[in-house]
Amino acid sequence: MNLALFDLDNTLLNGDSDFEWSQFLIRIGVLDRELFEARNLAFYEHYKAGTLDIHEFLDFQLKPLSRHARKTLDQWHQQFMREQVTSMITPAARDLVKRHLAAGDICIIITATNSFVTAPIAREFGVEHLIATEPEHKDGEFTGGVADVPCFREGKITRLESWMTQRGWNWDSFADTTFYSDSLNDLPLLAKVKKPVAVNPDNTLRQHAERHGWPVMSLR
Repeated sequence: MNLALFDLDNTLLNGDSDFEWSQFLIRIGVLDRELFEARNLAFYEHYKAGTLDIHEFLDFQLKPLSRHARKTLDQWHQQFMREQVTSMITPAARDLVKRHLAAGDICIIITATNSFVTAPIAREFGVEHLIATEPEHKDGEFTGGVADVPCFREGKITRLESWMTQRGWNWDSFADTTFYSDSLNDLPLLAKVKKPVAVNPDNTLRQHAERHGWPVMSLR
């Protein structure tokens, strides 16, 4: 039994779904451009630089979910998928996932982006298992808070190992473990797997991959 892990943003997607969701809400008039766009851009730059305060970002990202009914949010997300996300999925990314699924590997999309944004994207790839940052909800509606450990940096390892434990598995349960990622923020999990793969990597990850002999590939 093999385990294939996929980061989502800028790895399977040619773009960042977290960033684009906020931009989408700005574009359709749900969020005020003047108030939100500069902060969204600033958070994205901190993420790319490896200096993101995840709790500050999640407060910014999840609060808008609490201001609208889930039914309305779901309708907006369907529009977001049509207008923004499908064009960010390259044939190469689809083919990579399909190869692992066809081989019978346990496939997981593991992402810092919240599960409201990413669950429909995981379904689009045909991936059953998603480990993402979980928005807190009450009676079916979002509260604006976070449930469980954010799925970010070392938090990805925490959440993945919890997922394994729930199924009676651990790292030794898998003959091979592979993780595809673009980001320096994923270095902790990349270092845990047997086969780390840098996909469209940022400069820090590319240099690390070259020093350690990790494969580097592009899905674009």
